[in-house]
Amino acid sequence: MKTFYDELASNYHLIFEDWEASIKRQAAVLGPILERELSATKLRILDCACGTGTQTVGLASRGYRVTACDLSSAAVKRMCVEASQRRLDVQGFVADLLDLTFIPEGGFDAVICMDNALPHLDSQDQVAQATTQIRRKLRPGGLFVASIRDYDALVREKPVVQGPAFYTDDGRRRIVHQVWDWFDDRRYTFHLYITRETSDGWESQHYVSTYRALLRSEMTSVLEQAGFISARWFFPAESGFYQPIVLAKTPVGVP
Repeated sequence: MKTFYDELASNYHLIFEDWEASIKRQAAVLGPILERELSATKLRILDCACGTGTQTVGLASRGYRVTACDLSSAAVKRMCVEASQRRLDVQGFVADLLDLTFIPEGGFDAVICMDNALPHLDSQDQVAQATTQIRRKLRPGGLFVASIRDYDALVREKPVVQGPAFYTDDGRRRIVHQVWDWFDDRRYTFHLYITRETSDGWESQHYVSTYRALLRSEMTSVLEQAGFISARWFFPAESGFYQPIVLAKTPVGVP
């Protein structure tokens, strides 16, 4: 996983038709959810799988105080550059979801973990470890928000390809597609291809990682085991986000 995101960091924006528009659009969805659930606007947020900053940059642009971390040092470095270019004050750390003790702060109003990050973990035990680490970073009454692919449907369908999507950059074509090689009922190797038309012809990059399909019942169960309450799922038609979202809170009055 680390190698995948280290290699992809410089080209991550190419997955999107328009990364800047996606940053703004996702923040416009997530910001109101956070404010509604926490009844507050000046929030302290930890993005614990920040990547190159899609959610971090967008939420910081809305005026939230955002701290961000990721396992990939290359992704964190790019996130910091993106934030600095926008004159945003964001602290960035290299930290594994399984051990967030490297983040010096705690007591966050919200922790977010977006873009299907949790299914990179190899087992239910690791998901439980990650959610426990996340809970420890939240204040009592704090909110956890994660987005995950709709694996309840995907494990039945077992898709082998997504895309291709065809984009244009200043008159030059770009093609993005994925190939999924399922090697058991729940795990698949993920191949991401980014093919671009250049002045010297076509060039293609290939990035590889693995995922474990995480079902909604499993995610709800580990949240409850970690001490979260009121876990709820929202689907794109309701939330406006492109993946299913789970929300859960820490109990008030419990450290």
